[in-house]
Amino acid sequence: MNTPTQSSFAKLEYSSKKRQTRREKFLSEMEPVVPWALLLAQLEAHYPQSGRRGRQPMALNRMLRIYCMQQWFSYSDRQMEDARYEIDSIRRFAGFGSVTEALPDETTILNFRHWLEKHKLTEVLLATINHYLKERGLLVSKGTMVDATIIHAPSSTKNQAQQRDPDMHQTKKGHQWYFGMKIHVGADVKSGAVHRVTVTAANTADIVELPKLLREDDQAIFADAGYTSDDYKKGSHYLGLNWCVNDKRKPGKNLSNRQRKRNRQYASVRARVEHIFRIIKCQFGFRKTRYRGLKKNTAQVNGLVGLANLYLLHRQLMAA
Repeated sequence: MNTPTQSSFAKLEYSSKKRQTRREKFLSEMEPVVPWALLLAQLEAHYPQSGRRGRQPMALNRMLRIYCMQQWFSYSDRQMEDARYEIDSIRRFAGFGSVTEALPDETTILNFRHWLEKHKLTEVLLATINHYLKERGLLVSKGTMVDATIIHAPSSTKNQAQQRDPDMHQTKKGHQWYFGMKIHVGADVKSGAVHRVTVTAANTADIVELPKLLREDDQAIFADAGYTSDDYKKGSHYLGLNWCVNDKRKPGKNLSNRQRKRNRQYASVRARVEHIFRIIKCQFGFRKTRYRGLKKNTAQVNGLVGLANLYLLHRQLMAA
């Protein structure tokens, strides 16, 4: 008989707090920005109607919110389970009023992530988010900025197979060696939101993924000197595309004043593509892979990029 009263007091106490934490502010900003109804509509057709031994599965809207928070706060399955018991804001965002409710455990969270990977639904989530942004006029320019970033992978061989992840490779950047994978993105020139993304081993050259990162109606390509290619430049001119790629200094020959000035102009536009990497690495904490293999990591990257697009444009979306 005391449970309803205690729950009411708990809600009253939570709502009358004197100060919001940064986590609470972040969740309150993302709540109206994420197109929950659209995402749920895309997932419902694949979601199981009954669980093991005839038990009802956890509500899809709650599991989707838990998955989003996993990406935002870089939680493992176990950390996500613990956080719902310890942190009121996370538990309430997921739709649970108190710890006395049946909260999904670590295994349930794991199974939901595997379900998304199996049906390639993180790609669907990214496409749905981008369609949502395009309808609001935030992903409609005719130019694409392309870039890539390296994500580290554990190099330890202290595992059952006694070897490093075979899908990951090492590469040298400057005078530093890295082991891991590479995220390649094509971002809208106007908004900076990513519309195409691919994931490869770290030793894959950036220029190889360029055709996969462009849209059919693009009219301009912005990229750094790592994408310099005479063949691609001729091909872009043949297709009527503006080739806005920084010139690279040739051995024994410096860039002319005209080339340096043009590079600065291109860089002032292309630099905006770095914002999405800052969100993924600094805001969401995705600096190192958590899973083995490119397949699992690609599924996570698709989800991360979709949520990063929403965070990048959340002020414009809230104003609209």
